[in-house]
Amino acid sequence: MRKLAVLAASLALCSAAFAAATKPAPKIDIATARTIALHAVPGKIIKEELETERGGSGLRYSFDIRAKGVVHEVGVDARDGKVLENSIDDGKD
Repeated sequence: MRKLAVLAASLALCSAAFAAATKPAPKIDIATARTIALHAVPGKIIKEELETERGGSGLRYSFDIRAKGVVHEVGVDARDGKVLENSIDDGKD
């Protein structure tokens, strides 16, 4: 039984390592993504992160931008720089 547990743990570690190794790398840097996001919604960036989500290449920069008292969420594809999302942030996530 112990051997089975060790085998299962080893498989889990290998799966996690493979997933990390196959995760797409950003082709554009965050400074370029900031410029793209601020072009879509001029304002002040109050939060930014690189995240894995559905849509586009699966890897995106997400920005919360305050403009005229309203917070907008702008998603920029980290591979090709396309704006994937431009919406008013409802604060639910």
